[in-house]
Amino acid sequence: MLIEVWSDYVCPFCYIGKRRLEHALKQLGLEEKSEVVFKAFQLDPNTPVASDQSLVDGLASKFKVTKQEAENMLNNVKEQAKTVDLHYQVDRMKTSNTLDAHRLAKFAETRNVEKGVIERLMHAYFVEGERIDTEEVLVRIATEAGLDARKTKDLLHSDDFKDEVKEDIEEAREIGVQGVPFFVINRKYAISGAQPTEAFVDALEKIAEEEKGTKPKLQVVGTDDGGQCDDGACDI
Repeated sequence: MLIEVWSDYVCPFCYIGKRRLEHALKQLGLEEKSEVVFKAFQLDPNTPVASDQSLVDGLASKFKVTKQEAENMLNNVKEQAKTVDLHYQVDRMKTSNTLDAHRLAKFAETRNVEKGVIERLMHAYFVEGERIDTEEVLVRIATEAGLDARKTKDLLHSDDFKDEVKEDIEEAREIGVQGVPFFVINRKYAISGAQPTEAFVDALEKIAEEEKGTKPKLQVVGTDDGGQCDDGACDI
C-alpha cells in the first residue's frame, strides 16, 4: 500500500496525523506492507527566516485576537497532541520558514534516511521548540540522522531540491489539496486532516479490502473531524 502524505513542519496537526497513521498501520499489521512517502507543502512561504516571533504572537497577529486567546487556541492543539503521547511546548515555538527543512528531507531521501529526518524535524519544532529554519538546527538534525554535516551545509547554501519541493506543492494543487495533513492511498483514495486513529483504521481496512487495481477519480474517505491547516492557518 502506497501512502503519500502532504504536510508542513509547522502544522501541528501534521505531527498528530503522522502518529495516528502510524498507530493505525501498526494496529492493522500493515507497517511492513505499506510505503509512506512524505510530500512537501508550505502553509506560508513568506514567513521570515529565523524570525524571533513566538508562534503565540504570530497567531494573535494573524487572527487579530489577544495573546491569551492565541494561547488558548494552541493549548487546544496541545491537548490533542497528548492523545498520541506528543507533548507540545507551545510557549517555546517560534514562527519558522520551512523551505530549507523540506529541502533537507528531500536530500535525506537520496540517502534513505528521510524517515529519521522528518521525525526529528517535527519533534524539534513542536516538542523542543527549535527554529527549524536555522543552519545550526538543520545541520544538527541531519547529522543525528546520519547525514554528513559538510554536505548538509553545502545543501543549505545552494538551491538544490527547491524544484522538487515546488513540484510537490504544485502536485498538491493539481489533485485538490486544500489543507494539510492530506493522505493519498494508492493514488486512488484520500484522507483529509488528522483523523482519529479509529477513522484511519476503518478507512485503511476498507481500502485494503476494496482495492482491486482500478483507478477511479480520487475519493476522500474518513470523517470530517480531522484537524487541518490551510494557508498558514489551522483549525484550532
